[in-house]
Amino acid sequence: MRRLILLFVLVLAACARPAPETPEPEQAPVSILLITLDTTRADAIGPATPTFNALAERGRRYTQAYASAPQTLPSHTSMLTGIYPAAHGIHENGRYLLAGHRLAAEQLGTAGYRTAAFVSAFAVARRFGLARGFDVYDDDFGGEEAQRPANVTTDRAVAWLAQTSEQPAFLWVHYYDPHYPYEPPEPFRSQHKKKPYLGEVAFMDHEMGRLIEAFEKSITGPRAIIAVADHGEGLGDHGEEQHGNLLYQETMLVPLVIAGEGIRPGIADSPVSTRRIYHTILDWAGLDGTNSLRKPQSEVVIGEAMKPFLDYGWKPQVMAIEGSQKAILAGRVEVYDIIADPGEKKDLGPEAAISRGIRAALRDYPVPSPQAAASPAVSEEERRKLASLGYVASSAPPVVRPDAPRPADMTRLFPILDRASGHFVRGQYAEALPLLARIQKEDPHNLDAALRLAVAHSTLGNNLEALAAFERAQQIAPQSRDVRAYLALHHARAQEWDRAAPLLEQVVSEEPDRLPAVEALAIVREREQRFEEAIRLREKVYSMRSPSGAELARLGELQMAAGKTTPAIASFERARAALGNAFQHHLELGVLYLAVRRFPEARDSLDRVPATHPGYSMALFKRAQVSVLLGESDRRRRIEAARANADATTKELIENERLFR
Repeated sequence: MRRLILLFVLVLAACARPAPETPEPEQAPVSILLITLDTTRADAIGPATPTFNALAERGRRYTQAYASAPQTLPSHTSMLTGIYPAAHGIHENGRYLLAGHRLAAEQLGTAGYRTAAFVSAFAVARRFGLARGFDVYDDDFGGEEAQRPANVTTDRAVAWLAQTSEQPAFLWVHYYDPHYPYEPPEPFRSQHKKKPYLGEVAFMDHEMGRLIEAFEKSITGPRAIIAVADHGEGLGDHGEEQHGNLLYQETMLVPLVIAGEGIRPGIADSPVSTRRIYHTILDWAGLDGTNSLRKPQSEVVIGEAMKPFLDYGWKPQVMAIEGSQKAILAGRVEVYDIIADPGEKKDLGPEAAISRGIRAALRDYPVPSPQAAASPAVSEEERRKLASLGYVASSAPPVVRPDAPRPADMTRLFPILDRASGHFVRGQYAEALPLLARIQKEDPHNLDAALRLAVAHSTLGNNLEALAAFERAQQIAPQSRDVRAYLALHHARAQEWDRAAPLLEQVVSEEPDRLPAVEALAIVREREQRFEEAIRLREKVYSMRSPSGAELARLGELQMAAGKTTPAIASFERARAALGNAFQHHLELGVLYLAVRRFPEARDSLDRVPATHPGYSMALFKRAQVSVLLGESDRRRRIEAARANADATTKELIENERLFR
C-alpha cells in the first residue's frame, strides 16, 4: 500500500512538472552609440540642451552620476575599461595606457561588432592608448591643430554611419567644445551672450542631435545610446575656474542618460560611477551583465584628483559617495550632505558620522607613487598640443612631504600655475619667469616651479640666475635625477662640456631613455671624436622620436666618418627623401655609392653637386672615376675637367689615379 501511495505521488509530481519552454528566438545584437560630452557640468543640462532633454525623456537619467577623475584622459579610460584610475594607472592627461588593460572596443570587435571612434581633442589621441580595438579611430584634427569643433566630428561620424553593414555597430563620438576659452559659433554666441560656456554646450547639443538622428536612421536593428560627460567645469565655484584640481560637485557630478534596448524611461537618483558605462556596453553586447547600469546596484562611488599631488607635491585627493553622503580626503576629511547641500557650502567636518563603506573606500584607495605615475614622457610636440588645450603636466616627480598644502587651500595659484606652464611649454620663457617666481615664493617646495625657473633662465642665457635657481632646486630635492639632468643640459647649452659630461653620463646611466640627456651626451661624444658611441646614442634617440632630415644627414656624416658605409647610405637616403631640394650631401652620397660600386646612382648623385659647393673639386674627381668605370663616351673630357679644377688635395689624387692612365 505504501508503495502504491509513493508511486501515485511520483506520478503527480511528474504531471505537475512544467513542460520544457520553447527557446525564445535569439535577439539581434544591439548597436551602441556612446557620446561623451567633454567638460559639461550636470547643471548645464536645461534650456540649452533640447537634444539631451529629449533623450532623457525616453531613457533613464542618472541624477547622481560621478566621473572617476576631473580630467579627460583618465575619466574616458575608466569609462572604456570599467576600472578606477588606481587600477588602470592614468591619473592625468598626457600619459599612456598599458597594453594589459582590455578596452570595450577590443571585446566588442572580437564579438563581431564593427567599431569606430571620432574624437575631438588631442587629449584622447590614439597615441595615448584608447584606440585599441577600434576599426576606425579618427583623431585627425587638421595639421598642427589639437582639437576640432563638434560639427566637423559629427560630419565624419555621420559619413561612417552611411556605410551599410550587416554587423552591429559600436560607435564612440567625443565632443570637446565647452573648454575654455568659451567661443561658441553663431547663433549660439548671440543666444548666450552672458554665459558663453552654455553657448558651447548648446552648440555641442545641437550636433549631438544630428548624430543621434543619423544613428537611428542608419541602424535598423536594436539600438542603444549613452550620453555622458567626462567631467564638469569649475566656473569659479570653490575657487576653481576650470577643472582638474578639485573634487567638488561642479567638476565631478556629470550628466548621464542611457536609452534604447531594455531601458524603461525614468530617473535614477542613487550615486553611480561612470566607469560602469563599460559594463553597460558589454551587457548590451550580450557579453557580461555584471555591474551594468541596466541593473540597480548600490555602490560606494569613488573619484580622485591626483594632478596637484603628482605635479606639485600637494596632498593627494580621494572622494567617496554613498547615498546622500560625500567625503573628500585631502589631508583632512571634508563631509557634505549633497542632497540637502548640493553646492557643498557646509563642511560637516569631523563631527559627521561617516558610513562604514565611505570610511573603507577612503582608507583603502591607493595613492599613486609620483615615480610610478610618471609613465613614458610625452614628446615636445605632444606637450605643445596638450598646452594648447590647457593641459600641462609636470616633467619631474614632486617632493612628497607631510606638511604639503591641501589643493583646496591653494586655489589662488591655480590660474598662475596654468599660465606659467602654458608659457613655458610654448617656449615663452620671458613671460613665464615672473609667474614662476611668484609660484616659488608662495609654494617654496614646488620642485616643478623651481626647475622650470632654472630652465627658463638657462634658455634665456641668464647664467647666474639659472645657477641660483638650480641650487634652490637641489635644496628642495637633493637626490633628484631631474635636477641633475636639467643642470647637465644647462652646462651643455653653455658649452661647458667638462661640467656637462660627467653629469650626463650619470643621468644616462640611471635613466637610459631620458631623451634630452641622451641627445646631449651624443653631442659630447661627437666633440670627443668618439664616433662609434655618438652613432649609438643618436640611433637610440631616433628610435624614441622621429629625426629631422638635418639630423639624418648628420647621422650619415658620423657613420661615414666611422667607416659604416651601408648605414651611412641609408641615413643619407632618408635625409634626401625628407629634405627634397634642400638636401646638400650629394657629394657624400655619391662617394658612398661609388665605394659599394653602385655606379649609376653615384653618377646621378655627383651630377647634383653644384659648382658653388666647397667640395666641387672632389665631386669632379669622383665623377671622372665613375665615368671611366661606366665606360662613358665623354670620360676623357671629365678627366680633363677634374684636372683643370683640381685643388691641392685632388691634384695629387688625379696624378696617382690608375683609371686615368
